[in-house]
Amino acid sequence: MKKLLLAGAAMALLTTAASAADLPRRAAPPPVFVPVPVFTWTGFYAGLHSAYAFTDNANIRTTGNALATQANVAAGFRAGSLKSEVDGFAKIGGGMGVNYQLTPGSGFVVGAAFDISWTDLQKNIGFVGAFNAAQGGNNASVYTQNLDYLGTLNGKLGYAFDRFLVYGTGGLAFGNVSYGASFFGTPANGLPLQFIGGYDVNFETGYNYGGGIEYAIPADSFLNTFSVGRLLGLKSDVTMKAEYIRYDLGGRSISVLNAAGGGYTSTFKTEGSLIRAGFNYKFGG
Repeated sequence: MKKLLLAGAAMALLTTAASAADLPRRAAPPPVFVPVPVFTWTGFYAGLHSAYAFTDNANIRTTGNALATQANVAAGFRAGSLKSEVDGFAKIGGGMGVNYQLTPGSGFVVGAAFDISWTDLQKNIGFVGAFNAAQGGNNASVYTQNLDYLGTLNGKLGYAFDRFLVYGTGGLAFGNVSYGASFFGTPANGLPLQFIGGYDVNFETGYNYGGGIEYAIPADSFLNTFSVGRLLGLKSDVTMKAEYIRYDLGGRSISVLNAAGGGYTSTFKTEGSLIRAGFNYKFGG
């Protein structure tokens, strides 16, 4: 009897196990898909830069307004053409702009930018003329040409390779430019000021074009800890840039006269190149 009871219990367990095996199993939940963040250059940015400015092919041309002064230029007493090249580091600059990337990751980027650099370029060019027998020596001439600042308002078109951007740029250029010329006599008669002229332009305009490269520092880099946006709780990135700008603000002629009104006309050109390097804070995207 005891054996029959044990056999029945074993049969019941086997039946229960077989029935449980036939029940539908609970499927495991599907894995959660977390998309990998894709960088985009879309957004507003602002930053600071330093610059190096240099001029080339910038001639100052002088012509006489009368037969006597024309003869002085022809004889080399006054400079008919004089190079006015100068270079130097700009003090500081800044800018802002906006970009829109057509396709995140890699793709074309369009944008607009405003930048201004305090160039503080001051040219003082001296010229010693040929021996002037009538005045017993060599006439001296001094030309001045200053570019206090250079600003650009540009469109941009580039291509992004993820966090690396290559772009071309161009548009309006403007700056504060001043010109001056002083023509002296010879040391034999005390270097008297014989002719003087100048023109102070508060705002001169022209054009510029160039290109640049920019790199967005990865989000996990320690350099991104300096991002102003992150300190304010905003989404932002730090980018580093370098660009070359060729500018031309046109020419200007000034009258260099004596008390009687006679004299010369000197024509200046304001053109050159600017290399800017700095960083931006990019917001959005």
